[in-house]
Amino acid sequence: MKFVQQDMELEVKRAQRGDREAFIRLFRRLEPELYSLAKSIVGRDEDCADAFQETTLKAYKSMSTLRKPKYFKTWVIRILINECNQLLRMRKRTVVMAELPEIAETDRSAPYYEDSRRLDLREAVENLDESLRIVIHLFYYQDLPIKQIASVLDISDGAVRARLHRARGILADEVKQIRKGELAYESM
Repeated sequence: MKFVQQDMELEVKRAQRGDREAFIRLFRRLEPELYSLAKSIVGRDEDCADAFQETTLKAYKSMSTLRKPKYFKTWVIRILINECNQLLRMRKRTVVMAELPEIAETDRSAPYYEDSRRLDLREAVENLDESLRIVIHLFYYQDLPIKQIASVLDISDGAVRARLHRARGILADEVKQIRKGELAYESM
């Protein structure tokens, strides 16, 4: 269940006044979204845990510097992205893509077929260039508006729109290729 904006702002104000439990509640609510974002950037669970831990610590220590409680989520996402990028730089490696489990193509029953399609789309998103993948993740999985994404990534609104447009085009091509493969498979 997502935080209602007013509830989150009240929790942020409590946390800024030193209420540790309020801070813990905030992070517990955001943890699934933050972990998912970290996973899309760094790939490995160990790295996600490290980035999340560092983000939590930095956010806790810096709560008093947050001027507008309504931007708490955006602020934390920016910290997380910076931590993920720092991990990648420190370890001097490229992003490792999470491997999706192999699914046998024997049964085309509706629930199985839909799961397979979701995995295909998820895999296509994970294979996007990092700058496109992050924008897609923030827009579709985190439900952030374009202005907040621009703020988090420190780019213009137009750049966010351009990346979304480019990523959607790539994903549309991927879906077409997947569907062509399904048609070829079905006709055999």
